[in-house]
Parts: sequence; structure tokens; C-alpha cells
Amino acid sequence: MNVIIIEDEKPSARRLQRMLKSLNLNADTMLHSVEESIKWFQNNQHPDLIFLDIQLSDGLSFEIFEAIAIKSAIIFTTAYDEYALQAFKLNSIDYLLKPIDDNELSVAVKKYQNLIPQQQAVTLDFNDIKKLLINPIDREYKKRFSVRVGQHLKLINIDEIECVYSENKGTYIHTTEGRNYLLDTTLEHLEDELEPDTFFRISRKFFVNINAIKDMVSYTNSRLQIKLKSYRGQDVIVARERVKDFKAWLE
Repeated sequence: MNVIIIEDEKPSARRLQRMLKSLNLNADTMLHSVEESIKWFQNNQHPDLIFLDIQLSDGLSFEIFEAIAIKSAIIFTTAYDEYALQAFKLNSIDYLLKPIDDNELSVAVKKYQNLIPQQQAVTLDFNDIKKLLINPIDREYKKRFSVRVGQHLKLINIDEIECVYSENKGTYIHTTEGRNYLLDTTLEHLEDELEPDTFFRISRKFFVNINAIKDMVSYTNSRLQIKLKSYRGQDVIVARERVKDFKAWLE
């Protein structure tokens, strides 16, 4: 089976690739933008199955289908549920909300595998989509962290965290009390654990809590600088390629 992943966040793409490998599916091709995907489809045999994010770095993935006639089956993988009806019009097998759950991914893959012998275009059941839109899947996100303080462990609730940042190869949280604590994890691993309505990854170095933002000012090269309520460490800068998504997240 020929499988590809279209996802602009490379850590998320690699995570999905690993999840698929555990299901005995090899997704060796990973594309990261609308433009790159169109060029790839123009020069390569179309796959059996596409795992497709909707919001890519240079636009919505639906633009790919406006440029290229694609008959591959699709499993959508996205953080947004408002595009489900639009996805319904394509060869959709399933519509998975991020962070992707292992069991839901397995069910979606089995749904596709069960439909292969029929050799026909497959779409989501409209009632399933309606149910998804009315009752979005409840996700379990991180509620607290345990950090080591000397010989003791301290619990820090998620609403006490202003930002999560990387520095000198370590990952730290900064709390509303103005304290910094080292975590035994990475920012990439936290992408699927932090509640996306509250935390946004503004760059390779920072997640910020929307409730901790004190001010935002223009910065060089079309970037933004964030002022947090108590954090006074390295500059908190929204990467240029993240500014558009960050502004949308704020709203």
C-alpha cells in the first residue's frame, strides 16, 4: 500500500509516521506545503492513501485538489473541526482531530482496509460528520507537571504556567510565581499534550499561555515580540512563519 503524509509541522508528521509504522504502514513520503504537494502529484504516481492536514504553511490543503485531480483515499488529520463538511465532499475515509489518538487512527486505517476490495470512492457518513461537529471529541490534555526540587517532587498545575521554553538543550516551565523548573521532556513531545486553546507554539523555543500575555509589539522581519506577565528571560519572539497562525489563534 502506497501511503503519504501531508503535514506542515514536521514533528507532527514524524510522530504520525511512527504511529503508522506500528500499524505496519510505511509512509516514506512526507510533504509540507500546498506548493510542494502540487508539484509532487504532478510528477509522481498518486498514492492509495493520504494522511492530510488541512491548514498548511502556505494555505489550505483543499487548494491541492483545485489544481490536481486526485483519486486517492484521504484520512484528514487536523486541529480544526470547522472544515469537516468541506472534507466530506472529497474521498474521505475519516476526519481525525489532533492530537491524534492511537485507537482512533487504528480504527480509521481498518476502515480504509475494509473498503479496499470495493474499489470505489469512499466518503464519510454525513451523520458521523454531523455528530463530530455537534459533539467534538473531548481530548485529555496535560493538567499538571511533576518537577524535581532538590530531593522533593513538586506538582505544578497547568494554569500556573506562563510559558514553556528550551534553553541550553533543556526544557523549562516558567510559572506565574516567577520560578523556572526543568522538565524531563521536549517541546516536540509537548505539542500533543498542551491544550491548544491555551498554549501556542510561537517558535522552536517557546510555547506561551494566552492568559499570560501582557503585551505584543512589532519586531524585526515582520515578527512579533511577546511580553509576558513575569517571565524576564530570553526574548519571546513569534517566528515569522507563525505570525499569521498566532494572530488567528488569539481570536
